[in-house]
Amino acid sequence: MSDPSIQVLLVDDDADLRDLLRTFFQQRGIEMSVLHDANHLGRRLERERPSIIVLDLMMPGVDGLTALRQLRASGDTIPVIMLTARADGVDRVIGLELGADDYLGKPFMPQELLARIHAVLRRHAQPAPAAAAAADQREALRFGRFRLDFASRTLFRDDEALKLTGSEYALLDVLARHPMETLSRGRLVDLLHGPHSEVTERGIDVPVWRLRRLLEDDPANPRRIQTIRGIGYMFVPGGSQDEEPL
Repeated sequence: MSDPSIQVLLVDDDADLRDLLRTFFQQRGIEMSVLHDANHLGRRLERERPSIIVLDLMMPGVDGLTALRQLRASGDTIPVIMLTARADGVDRVIGLELGADDYLGKPFMPQELLARIHAVLRRHAQPAPAAAAAADQREALRFGRFRLDFASRTLFRDDEALKLTGSEYALLDVLARHPMETLSRGRLVDLLHGPHSEVTERGIDVPVWRLRRLLEDDPANPRRIQTIRGIGYMFVPGGSQDEEPL
């Protein structure tokens, strides 16, 4: 499907892959520019603002993780998909911790990358102007040390305002509307993006993982956003350290 509104910046030292992907995207009316390495990524972004960056993990000079760390440290929130050839999940987890929006293991089909790009951009899409302008009159939700202010779309821990991306706030808002309910990944996708969205069910896992890092004392053993095995997730506002996980 042609979509000239999407501009992709591919940063990868593999010339064959760059040529393959550039041809694939151009055939679909999507603009793709390339960088051979990440050494001057920041300088490139001063001149060009793509919709999304596809960033290889392993490159000579500045590697993908370092480039991502520098990007997020500068306050740049541009969407990033990491490409990794490593079989273990360590670098993938590090990339997500540093602020990657998704990752894709090599080798992959170009169609899968395109689907991931669409999913990430949908998650980053801002609410419709009318919806964004209407103040949410719900009373703030308090749970543990946290307070979710719906009017300002802000999550506080004690008196500290926490930084949430649009997709993270949207997910937390949906969970807050359905406390103590088991929500399948498919149901969450429908609530967040509508019933005809191209977002895959697994696209929910990244914002869930990020919210857990904010809300949980131990994200590996979550008590507020619990995994219901084989089904999906449940938001437990009263979750505390002395409760047993489901």
